[in-house]
Amino acid sequence: MNDTPFTHTQDQLKQLARDMLALAREQGASDAAVEISEGSGLSVSVRKGNIETIEQNKDKGLGITVYFGQRRGNASTSDFSADSLKATVEAASNIARFTAEDDCAGLPDADLIETAPRDLRLFYPWPISTEQAVELGQRCEAAAFAVDKRITNSEGASVYVQQSHFVAANSRGFLGGYPFSRHTISVAPIAGKGNGMQRDDWYTSSRDPKQLAAPEKVGRYAAERALARLNARKLNTRTCPVLFEAPLASGLLGAFVQAVSGGALYRKSTFLLDMLGKQVFPSHIQVVEDPHLIGGVGSAPFDDEGVKTVRRKVISDGVLQGYFLSSYTARKMGMPTTGNAGGAHNLEIVSTATRRTDDFEGMLRKLGTGLLVTELMGQGVNYVTGDYSRGASGYWVEQGVIQYPVEEITIAGNMRDMFQQIVAVGTDTLVRGNKTTGSILIENMVIAGN
Repeated sequence: MNDTPFTHTQDQLKQLARDMLALAREQGASDAAVEISEGSGLSVSVRKGNIETIEQNKDKGLGITVYFGQRRGNASTSDFSADSLKATVEAASNIARFTAEDDCAGLPDADLIETAPRDLRLFYPWPISTEQAVELGQRCEAAAFAVDKRITNSEGASVYVQQSHFVAANSRGFLGGYPFSRHTISVAPIAGKGNGMQRDDWYTSSRDPKQLAAPEKVGRYAAERALARLNARKLNTRTCPVLFEAPLASGLLGAFVQAVSGGALYRKSTFLLDMLGKQVFPSHIQVVEDPHLIGGVGSAPFDDEGVKTVRRKVISDGVLQGYFLSSYTARKMGMPTTGNAGGAHNLEIVSTATRRTDDFEGMLRKLGTGLLVTELMGQGVNYVTGDYSRGASGYWVEQGVIQYPVEEITIAGNMRDMFQQIVAVGTDTLVRGNKTTGSILIENMVIAGN
């Protein structure tokens, strides 16, 4: 791994992992798992053309979990010296010896381990200097100010560069790791003056810096979004269709994942309890998880436990086909792991009813008269009952045409009903983190206003 920002090679990290497992065996552990990581990054922010912050990080860490039967202990360190590694294993072992037994604790079964991980090309180093990063941020913010004189201020523009690698191993024969990267350019301009000020933001993010949008494009679009929010009005309380803009629609997908994840399920703290094999969405909705997308933010050849990841349909024709389970939560439920220790991988929600004309303008036409939501505030989701209530702003739409911006409203409903009332998913797809979705139209929600 020459010409990388790392001080250790993958081979060196693998040897450290082997050494840690050997130390665990010397302590009498029946099983052990270790993860070692190292990373470096650069973060700069500028505001009104001036440098606000410059941060450089260089970190490393090692964590080990040991098992004495079904008693578990873990400890971590950032010191890779021999004495520190030995002390860390001893600390984890001492914790395990005095911990109560948990009949679901333990490593994944050996036959589930990924022994030949594929290269998903997740590492794209960006050898950018601090001066170059500052210039990118300044170009991004300057482009926002240049759009219109009504862009009067800015919360700043940022450039973030991160490059890391890791190795994980366990006593069941797993040993694997890889380098990965994530780079971002963002800006948050402010339009208007006094009590009429409005802000918005936009960003571009990718593992590969060549795939980032031009900073000028990011700045211009963020400014246009802020300007469009000027002279916002309030709405009277009503019930109407609601269109979630694509960046917010990914949040609906995230809420679904949380509701069908092992921790919520075995604790019975989810509104989607016992819904496996049942209708959760309308029959035109499909949700696919694909951990093997080349360069994907959510891509991984194995999960945090070394279990093989697989492409699967989580929702098929609206019916829930599978949960998101780790080995521990799967045992709690008497089910096999789904390879989701560490969370969901690349998810995409699509509709078989979607047409080529269902771009953003097409989705506004489908909305007809109702609310387009472009910003949400507060947490407002009760995952036990599914009740949903969040502060919002956006635009009032009539006959498929945006009429004026709106603010200081609350949208409310129940997530179970909202999922069932998805009318359409747009072709205006956007990748946000590990989720890909277009705008999502919900048949009816309560809008609380004046």
